[in-house]
Amino acid sequence: MTIAPMLQQHMDKQGIPYELMSHDREVVATRIAQAAHIPGNSFAKGVLLKSDSGFLVAVVPANRHVDLAELSHRRHERLGLASEEEARRIFADCDPGAVPACAEAYGIPMIVDSDLTDFDEIYMEAGDHKSLIHITRQGFARLTAMAELAPISRAH
Repeated sequence: MTIAPMLQQHMDKQGIPYELMSHDREVVATRIAQAAHIPGNSFAKGVLLKSDSGFLVAVVPANRHVDLAELSHRRHERLGLASEEEARRIFADCDPGAVPACAEAYGIPMIVDSDLTDFDEIYMEAGDHKSLIHITRQGFARLTAMAELAPISRAH
């Protein structure tokens, strides 16, 4: 089990307690939730988006998709998925495709789906495809305090 160094430093600096959990290697968020035996709606997945003004990470439950049309309308800018190469460059201490749900550790602004505030326990990728971070709702709220909170997802 490992946690990305920048993510660990950020969480430690914020004083947010967490538990590191291992699971069988998976790369798809819904499969990660299944492998870890946790509900998909309490697993926060990060999705790196790009616009003309820069990057943004949308954080949504694993069992939902980012509603790009709604989010673009909300932000008054056209948003699309960033490339794998852009994600690798930004999250250099993470495995490819393991976008952390705490992008502030990397200096990237975030918007968090309001559905994630309904759960007492939140899980998110730790920076590889074998480890999860388990935190309380209060810890997640502190970790994402600078992020906008809005309904930005839709069902699969």
